[in-house]
Amino acid sequence: MAVRKLQQKRGWAFRVGVAVIKPTLLSITSRTWIDGDKIPDTGGCLVVVNHISHLDPLFSAHFVYDHGRLPRYLAKSGLFKNRALAHFLTSAGQIPVERLSRSAVGAYDAAVAAVRAGECVVVYPEGTLSRDPELWPMTGKSGAARIALETGCPVIPVGQWGAQDVLPPYSKKPKLFPRQRVTMKAGDPVDLSDLVAEARTPEVVAEATNRIMDAITTLVAELRDEVPPEARFDARTMGVKQIGNPNKKDER
Repeated sequence: MAVRKLQQKRGWAFRVGVAVIKPTLLSITSRTWIDGDKIPDTGGCLVVVNHISHLDPLFSAHFVYDHGRLPRYLAKSGLFKNRALAHFLTSAGQIPVERLSRSAVGAYDAAVAAVRAGECVVVYPEGTLSRDPELWPMTGKSGAARIALETGCPVIPVGQWGAQDVLPPYSKKPKLFPRQRVTMKAGDPVDLSDLVAEARTPEVVAEATNRIMDAITTLVAELRDEVPPEARFDARTMGVKQIGNPNKKDER
C-alpha cells in the first residue's frame, strides 16, 4: 500500500484535522488502499466516489491525503450552520452547496475555480447516500460531469466498500467492534476527451455522467466481487426522496 508525501502546505485546519481524525480512524478500522497513486500528485483534478455512509468524507479524505493531496469537498450547506464548524470547514477549503436548489450554481463555480487553481476536489456524484437496497451506486447527478467538462481536468473514479459496516446509512451508532475493514480503490481517469469540446447539451452531460458512474460501479463490483444490477437505482423514478433520510417522512 504505497503512499505519497504531501507537497502542499496544510494550514491550521488540516493540521488539527489530521492530528485528531487520522489516529481515530486507524484505531477503529483496518484499511486497504489500492492504486491511490492514480490520483495526480499535482494539478487540478476531480476524485469521484460512491456514497454509502456518513463517514465517507473521513475515509476518502484519509485515502486522498495518504496519496499526497489535500481534499476539497462540495459539502452540504447544513454543515456550515454551526459557526465554529463553518470556520473550520472554510479554513480547510471546503465548499458549501445547497442541494436541489439554484444556489448550487455557486458551488459549481467555486469547484471549477478550485480545480483551475490546481486543487483536488472530491465529489460524490450521487449527491447523497445510495438508496439502492444493496448500496450499489445510483444514477449520478450532473455536477461532477459539468465540472469535468468545463475544466478538462482528470477525473479519477474511486470505489469504496466497508464504511457502511462501521456506520450504516442514517445510523447514529457506529459499530466499532470487531474492527471493520475499509477498502478504497482508484481507477484510471474517465475518458471524456471526446466530450470536452462539445456543446454542454443535456445529452452530452448525461453521457459524461454515465461514464463516471460506470467507472465507479466497475470498481465497486471488483471490491465486492459481485455483479452490479443491470440498471442503476434512480430515486426520482422510484419515488424515493433524493436527499435526507428516505425512511423519515418529516425529513428532507
